[in-house]
Amino acid sequence: MSFCWRRLLIPLLLSIRMKRNSLSVVNKIVQSSPAVKQPKVGFYSSLSHTHMHTVLLDWGSLPHHVVLRIFQYLPLIDRARASSVCRKWNEVFHIPDLWRKFEFELNQSATSYFKSTHPDLIQQIIKKHATHLQYVSFKVDSSTESAEAACDILSQLVNCSLQTLGLISTAKPSFMNVSKSHFVSALTVVFVNSKSLSSIKIEDTPVDDPSLKILVANNSDTLRLLKMSSCPHVSSDGILCIADHCQGLRELALNYYILSDELLLALSSETHVRLEHLRIDVVSENPGQVEFHTIKKQSWDALIKHSPGVNVVMYFFLYEEEFEAFFREETPVTNLYFGRSVSKAALGRIGLNCPRLIELVVCANGLQTLDDELICIAECCKNLTALGLSECEVSCSAFVDFVRRCGKRLTHLSIMEDVLIPDGNYNLDEIHTEVSKYLGRIWFPDVLPIW
Repeated sequence: MSFCWRRLLIPLLLSIRMKRNSLSVVNKIVQSSPAVKQPKVGFYSSLSHTHMHTVLLDWGSLPHHVVLRIFQYLPLIDRARASSVCRKWNEVFHIPDLWRKFEFELNQSATSYFKSTHPDLIQQIIKKHATHLQYVSFKVDSSTESAEAACDILSQLVNCSLQTLGLISTAKPSFMNVSKSHFVSALTVVFVNSKSLSSIKIEDTPVDDPSLKILVANNSDTLRLLKMSSCPHVSSDGILCIADHCQGLRELALNYYILSDELLLALSSETHVRLEHLRIDVVSENPGQVEFHTIKKQSWDALIKHSPGVNVVMYFFLYEEEFEAFFREETPVTNLYFGRSVSKAALGRIGLNCPRLIELVVCANGLQTLDDELICIAECCKNLTALGLSECEVSCSAFVDFVRRCGKRLTHLSIMEDVLIPDGNYNLDEIHTEVSKYLGRIWFPDVLPIW
């Protein structure tokens, strides 16, 4: 819910009690005062009907499901305040459905911008509503204290049966600064006691292979989504354990250093349910790392044969000299994001070896124009529907040619104005007309706002 809706709902909820009492007083006056004349039939009938509807309105008698719906949009602290309005609302406050989904917010006030969940409310949840929790997330700031507090709460969830768990760090290092034994011990409590976990997001945490085996032992039949990029204590053996036993796994996110031919073949076995999303984060395992291992084409082919509809999403956070190992052979990637820079040579190989490409985002490239590379991508990547460019250079003529070749299948086109270099054929004032013609809709380049 937006801040505006919260701002409107909270005063409404807190003032309902006063309104209801006022209406009751009005109702008594209308019924008992001899000075009040009965309304005449005809001219005043409509006015009388409206007035009586207002008099009879009693917010305190709203159906439980309506109040429950309102409560679901409120932050916990405002929900607790609203529960003190009347007995009925207090009853709604304790309805199990209201506690199935909850986000714990933990921070140190001196370093964070968001409000922390009050400790008294946390204890109330653990004591009274832990058995109702099903969809739980923890949002913490960068401090070790906040991450440790999250682990302490996890350790107390012995009577819960979670379906989803998410650990969200708004800034690093957070969970990575917690002792590995403390974190794993707390996480294991949830893995052991929750027998129906389907979605787990534990990226940037010290989770390890033994804890993943405990996860598999208790939740292998229900696990559908596992996101665990940037988990340095997890090896390919831990992921293989997941792949071998969790036949229902549909979405997997991991780091490239864990990806291997053996893992792809395991994900392609006959007993494994077809993956829908495979996200791979490619980052330097060590500062200054240049060499990366390669994945064989046969392994990629096995995955695509087994899961023909899988989206292979790759996020690159490398420097130009680190791309030598990538896109040398056909790679079934569908979504490519370059968060730092990407070499001109690597972009050229993408056009030749990524026939399944749907989306391409280049955040930076340098000062070399990408004219030939974009034209090659337009010619060879017949499924491309989205392109984003920033901090790189493309001539206006080449960009128009790129759009002409792709045509109306480009449903998303986000290009910063600084990317386009005027030439003898087009300038920045003319290019939007030409591009709009080929897209079949009005288009303009993006411009940075002036603050």
